[in-house]
Amino acid sequence: MTGKQLSGSKILITDYIWPDLNVEQEIMGNLGAEVVAAPDGDEKTLADLARDADAIITCFAMVTENVLRTATKCLMVSRYGVGVDNIDVDTATELGMVVAYVPDYCTDEVSDHTMALLLALNRRILPFDRFARTEGWGTLPLTLPVLRLRGKVLGLVGMGRIGREVCRKAQTFGMKVLAWDPYLSPEQFAAAGVESASFESMLKEADFVSVHAPLNSETKGIISAREFGLMKPTAYIINCARGPVVDEAALINALHEKEIAGAGLDVLESPHPSPDNPLFTMDNVIITPHAAFFSQESFIELRTRASQAVVDVLSGRTPGNVANPQVFPNTKAKFSDKSLK
Repeated sequence: MTGKQLSGSKILITDYIWPDLNVEQEIMGNLGAEVVAAPDGDEKTLADLARDADAIITCFAMVTENVLRTATKCLMVSRYGVGVDNIDVDTATELGMVVAYVPDYCTDEVSDHTMALLLALNRRILPFDRFARTEGWGTLPLTLPVLRLRGKVLGLVGMGRIGREVCRKAQTFGMKVLAWDPYLSPEQFAAAGVESASFESMLKEADFVSVHAPLNSETKGIISAREFGLMKPTAYIINCARGPVVDEAALINALHEKEIAGAGLDVLESPHPSPDNPLFTMDNVIITPHAAFFSQESFIELRTRASQAVVDVLSGRTPGNVANPQVFPNTKAKFSDKSLK
């Protein structure tokens, strides 16, 4: 048989953050698959449920080596998201499992959110709002520093899909964009109208630094005490990527010591930050609860594409985005795609 039909298959969904699984049921359940939602993300729970699963879809839960080795029937893991840092991709590849993801579903949303944080920080939206509510109209002392964005420098840490879209939007405000990305060619920088810069010079020149790098061994803590020391005391940092890319203790110290002017954060080091985290008490910090990816449209697209990847693999077709292409041609799945032969 070429491929595996969905009828009779078990699809394990480790976790999700929307009210129901109607989209998933419509795409996979209507084709005869059993869609099973885990009651919690505990490793033992997931390992037990994965024993007879043909595919796994995960959002934030950790799909560990133990879970994958227990899932002896599993052909693939599909991620609700841009990154795959919560999946043991090396083990999945060793076991012949395809890892699919959705790298571009929220490019518009995250780039919009980045610019919203930049604008809110610079235009002092939250302090002005608080003042208007508590002190009244027409009594504001215009002492808070607010920059004219035209001509100011935005430094980008990473120039992937989201970074390039942030660049385009910042340029419409007249900002100059510098970017550091060791994986981009000079032609790619030129095509985006961006000046390539060394990491150090970008940090020194930028009035705003925005992080758009994936989390891996090379990027974890890449912005720490030394890097904050290079930034202007009037500069802001924005992180809508992954929390651990920025050393949080160093960020807190830099804010306390006024080494930088403020921060806009959609992510923190911990996915479940403590309520007494000092960042929550700082007036020059805006924090949103990892919501940059969200819109009604992005949620539907994410769920649809993650589910469709399962349908594709179990039906013998290559999914649209594979995080571990090295798994071909030694996958457990049997593909009918001529391109894989």
